[in-house]
Parts: sequence; C-alpha cells; structure tokens
Amino acid sequence: MGSTSADNHGGVGRRDLIKRSAALGLASVPALGLLSACASGGGGGQSKAKAGKKTAKNPLGVNDTAPMEFVLFDGGFGREYAEDATKIYEKNFPKAKVKFSATQKIQSTLQPRFNQGNPPDLIDNSGAEQMDMGVLVGKNQLADLTPLLDAPSYDDPSKKVRDTLRPGIVEMGQFDGKPVWILYYAYTIYGVWYSRKALASLDAEYPKTWDEMLEVCEKAKKKGIAGWTYAGKYPYYIPFSLYPMIGKVGGREVLDAIDNLEPNAWKHPAVKTCFEAYYELYRKGYILKGTPGLDHIQSQTAWAQGKALFLPNGSWVENESASVIPKDFDLAVSAPSGIDSSDKMPFGTLWASGGEPFIVPAKAANAEGGMEQLRIMLSEASSKNFTTKVKSLTAYNGGTDGIELTPGLKSAVAALELAGSNVVNPRLQDWYVQLEKEKIGVAGLGEMMAGRLTPAEAIKRIQGFADEAAKDPSIKHYKHQ
Repeated sequence: MGSTSADNHGGVGRRDLIKRSAALGLASVPALGLLSACASGGGGGQSKAKAGKKTAKNPLGVNDTAPMEFVLFDGGFGREYAEDATKIYEKNFPKAKVKFSATQKIQSTLQPRFNQGNPPDLIDNSGAEQMDMGVLVGKNQLADLTPLLDAPSYDDPSKKVRDTLRPGIVEMGQFDGKPVWILYYAYTIYGVWYSRKALASLDAEYPKTWDEMLEVCEKAKKKGIAGWTYAGKYPYYIPFSLYPMIGKVGGREVLDAIDNLEPNAWKHPAVKTCFEAYYELYRKGYILKGTPGLDHIQSQTAWAQGKALFLPNGSWVENESASVIPKDFDLAVSAPSGIDSSDKMPFGTLWASGGEPFIVPAKAANAEGGMEQLRIMLSEASSKNFTTKVKSLTAYNGGTDGIELTPGLKSAVAALELAGSNVVNPRLQDWYVQLEKEKIGVAGLGEMMAGRLTPAEAIKRIQGFADEAAKDPSIKHYKHQ
C-alpha cells in the first residue's frame, strides 16, 4: 500500500502498507471525488525558493537558507527515523528552518493545501487517508524525482542515487514513461506470517501446496486454534498473500492483466482456483471466529496470542505488533502456498516491493530541499537507522551489514533470497486506490471471506468493478510497460 500504513497498503498502503495506527481505515478512505478535488489545484500558490549553488556537497542546488517542510505519515514505522534524518538536514544546512510534523490524516490535512497551492516540500503519502497516487499524477500535482535519482548518492559520489536502490523501486515510481513521481522508501515483503514455535507444536512445517495448507489448518482446528485470521474490517490485506498466489498459479501475466484492467482478467482460471482455495478456509471453519469484525490491530493481536496460525500482512507487522508478540514467538514469513506442481511459478514466488511512498509536490516551495531530505534518507547510515529501529528494509540496496536482524526481518530477507527473480509486484493498490480498497477489498474479497458471496459471485462483482474503472473517463489509466 503503498502503503498501507507501512505498506502499499502501500498500501502499499502500503500501503498501506502499512504500518497503521489508524491505518488503512475504510471509514476514512477518501472517495475518488474527494481525491480528484484534492488534486484539482487552484489557489494563489506560494513563492518558489531561489535555487542554491550546486556543489559536490549540495548536488541538487538546495537553497541553504530556505525553509523545508516535511510531513510524515504517523503509522507503524513511527517518526523517529524521519526525525533523525531531518537532524542531518539541519546540520548540513544550519541556516535553514526545518518544519517536521507527523499525522495519520494525510489527505484531510493536506487536501486544502494542495487546493491552495502551498503544499509541504516532502510528504510520506501513506495510511488510511493516503491521497490517490493515480489522481495526483494524472493532475500533474507531483514533481518528477529524476533529478534526485540522477544525483550523486549521499555516500559515494561515483554512484547515482538510482544505482543504490533495490530492484523495482524506480519502476514503481513511474506511471507512464520515464518520469518518476514517487520514491517508495520502505521495502516491504508481503506474505503469510506465522510463528515457527506454533507450527512446531503441531509437528508441522509451512505448507507449500494447498492440500498441505488444509491439513495444517485441520490439525490446528483440532487443538482449538484457527488456521487463519486477517484484518476483517480492512480486507484489502487479504491480497498481500492472495495476489502472489494468483501469480504463482497462473503466471505474472495474470496479475499484469488485472492491473491493466483488461476485459475478463478476473475470470482467468488461476483467479478462480485461488478464490475457491481461500473460500475453502471459510467453508471448513478455519478462519478465526469473529474475524470479519476485527481491524488490523485486533487481528494481529489475536494471531500473536496464538488464536490463529497464519496472517496475511506486510513486513511492518513485526514493528507494529512488537508489544504483543511473545519473545519466544519466532516470527517468520513465507511466500504463499500454491495449489500443486502444475503452478506456473515455483514455491517461493513472493510479492516484494516498495512501500511508504514519498512525494514532492509540484508546487512545493522548496522541492530541491524535499529531494535532498530523501537523498539523506537513502544513505547507508539512515537506512541502517530505519532498519534497526523499525525492523524493516529500505529502498537502499544494503544497510543490513553489522545489524543483528530480528526474527521476522531475518525471515523476510531469506524469503526474498529464496524468491530470486520470482518476485511479483501488483500495482492496483497504487494505481487505483479506491478500486483496490473499497471495491475489490471490502465489497468483493471481504464479502467472500465472510461467506456472503461465493467465489463465482465475488469474481463477477470484482470484474464489474474493474470494467467500470476501465470505462470511467475521469480516471487516469495506467498499464505495465
């Protein structure tokens, strides 16, 4: 999700990806009309800071006396890592006044400022009130971050910033063509999270096929433990494991067709197979009772308490649930189980991508300052600081040397290594936020997993939502290049 709150959720966000303190709350997901209004511009605007002199230490030409404003999403990653990075900015530009703030209400706080033409210089656009990226890009509200990516990296002037990033980060920030509108700072591993201790108590290993998954869930059920739980109030968490499973079963082209809003994309046999597999969890009673009424924190807490084995989530969950995860939990994540040996992609196929989307508004007074703050955050030291404090990777391709990795993070790194080139990156959650969260997530998957729709009915409904979005001239449409 993109966050999601930690993710894209990022969802995610995310989203939101994800972190989420209030994260990803459906009640506060803005309607597309609101988002369009948010990106409509208007107002008198603000004066741009005069450009500074470009030097080896100031390659972006930041005005060293211009104020710089940074608004962070206040979610599961907390704010300390960002505050630490702003202190470096202040040290490098002692004459500049830095205004830092954190909020869970990104859209409602910043919509008026976009309308008035005086947005902040850097925004972490995540969480429940994430502004719709597709709308912002379509309405030309974001600055192209190519100057940042082509600038010398903070640590090694011989390398460009873009050459220090993990695979896929630059591409994720693109919508059409070469401009890069978003820098996803966190690197999120999505998948099925579980306790190794809990599985060992059942004399079981993580299931690689769906028959094995059902066997493990049946074992758990006999001991009074549910197989699965999830954020029932925000069921767009379900795709964190369902989408890569669809890719594993049918190939990444199935996910690309879904992202591209192609006709009948949701009617692919792989989608049908995976929907029916997940519905079987409901039908056989393997879902924790009451799950449809739980939010992300409640479901994560129940899972941490041993009431359910498996939880679809992103790598922010280790930090977000740190206060409730027992010390001997032995947290781990796995790529989703497949169906059987006929799957198009091997076991280990994983959804891993950028989360925590950072943007610099086109009308920012000090866009160079916003980009320089990001350049600082993409240094090895800032990356290590983030990973140490919030138990998650960053977009910087490294930053783990010398760090004692927590169980969940160590498992996430291992899952990424196992996946190799078999990494998928669905884009619905950042291209079409409302479609993904409110329609596919809540009105489609949420209803199916609560037993109120059959898989066939859910697919028909979701395909209808996708077709509506594809035909809506008010929506900017995007396609995999």
